[in-house]
Amino acid sequence: MNFKVKRFDELSLNELYAILRLRAEVFVVEQDCVYQDVDGKDEKALHLIGYKNEKIIAYTRIFKGGDYFECPSFGRVVVQENERKYGYGHDLVKESVKAIKDHFGKSTIKISAQTYLKKFYSTHGFHQEGDEYLEDGIPHIAMTKQIT
Repeated sequence: MNFKVKRFDELSLNELYAILRLRAEVFVVEQDCVYQDVDGKDEKALHLIGYKNEKIIAYTRIFKGGDYFECPSFGRVVVQENERKYGYGHDLVKESVKAIKDHFGKSTIKISAQTYLKKFYSTHGFHQEGDEYLEDGIPHIAMTKQIT
């Protein structure tokens, strides 16, 4: 898989459409969660896009400190369902951390993770902070990681 980081104004219409479609396929349809995905935050974010054979199959959006949480963060972590068996989610998290370090420097990263993914994010050095909470009707936890 090949990764690219782009600002919102660098996304082509086709890329934006593919990203929004992938997010809807996973977060709205697969997870059966009705929520406002197009939330006005995409314009502030950097977009980490994973391409396989020129098709978008993975994605995260990345924020500098103050645009989502007080410190840099990433979210909307998504891999196309039929591509997950290859471990691309791990690649996506590693590239997200790298993009934050490259664009914003050494810092603490804070994410809002679906609770069932605690072990997954723990393998990447993230630690739970605080109690579980509901976000869009789905149990989540705050997790942080110090990057050096």
